[in-house]
Amino acid sequence: MGMSQDNLRGFILALLSSGFIGASFIIKKKGLRRAAAVSGVRAGYGGYAYLLEPLWWLGMVTMIVGEVANFVAYAFAPAILVTPLGALSIIVSAVLAHFMLKEKLHQLGVLGCVMCISGSVIIVIHAPQESPITSVQEIWAMATQPAFLLYLGSVIVLVFLLILYFAPRCGHTNVLVFTGICSLMGSLSVMSVKALGTALKLTFEGKNQLVYLETWFFMFIVATCVIIQMNYLNKALDTFNTAVVSPIYYVMFTSLTIIASVIMFKDWDGQNTGSIISELCGFIAVLCGTILLNSAKDSDRGSSFRGERAPLSPTLSTGLFSGNRETLKHDEENELLPDDICLRKQEPY
Repeated sequence: MGMSQDNLRGFILALLSSGFIGASFIIKKKGLRRAAAVSGVRAGYGGYAYLLEPLWWLGMVTMIVGEVANFVAYAFAPAILVTPLGALSIIVSAVLAHFMLKEKLHQLGVLGCVMCISGSVIIVIHAPQESPITSVQEIWAMATQPAFLLYLGSVIVLVFLLILYFAPRCGHTNVLVFTGICSLMGSLSVMSVKALGTALKLTFEGKNQLVYLETWFFMFIVATCVIIQMNYLNKALDTFNTAVVSPIYYVMFTSLTIIASVIMFKDWDGQNTGSIISELCGFIAVLCGTILLNSAKDSDRGSSFRGERAPLSPTLSTGLFSGNRETLKHDEENELLPDDICLRKQEPY
């Protein structure tokens, strides 16, 4: 199936975004190491010398460029294409860490990289073509159609239920509570980001969309969703092992985003069953690859920090059903987590 010009632009922007964000964490870590060597106090122990380190700021600028590229990608390509490609930043970080930071990439990690790349290729080949949008009011009509209003209502009810009932009772013992809130709000934020990005794209093309109230409403929704999402994501990361939170969050966030996009933008309308099945298979491949990469990194942390005979940190299934608190915290200058980069890519803008 041929790729449209807009899909190609969105695909290239998503790839650039993954490259920039994946590289930014390596650059920032090298900056942190250099700053710690000069000042003698690491960031994890209260040091702020990295703020005077040009290499760390280069990493921050690189990350910002990546986030902007990802934002713009949503204006050109469907979320079902852009969102899963965020996993490629994990590959970039893992490969660069292997060569630049001497952090060994194990066979399990290599297999995860291959699966992520294979799944991404399948998704790109079978990605749906979006219908041209000429006004933000068209997007508003899509957002107010009965099917999406039903999804929106369900998300709001679930979020309130999770925040008001489940969070106080089992939020600190069940990882699905905080990550569920983040993922549900994340799916709405991506839809609003896509609407806002499209409005800005049309404005730059000479069709001013800033005169419409809908554009500003989408901007307000983005800000609201991001605040709630980041609040509960921080709670999840503070309560549970990062290696547990990251794959669960990636699965839920990406799945809900694809569902929301299919309902609101009707991504699968006009596609045959074979293409839809291929996209789902590609997504599952990326999903499994991401989990393998996280598992490989978790195993490496277990053997490196706890000794060869010590038990590993909680696994995905352990975190799901027992909700064990994180037993070992690592600061940013001690390790580079590909799963942290995956989380960054999933954050809306």
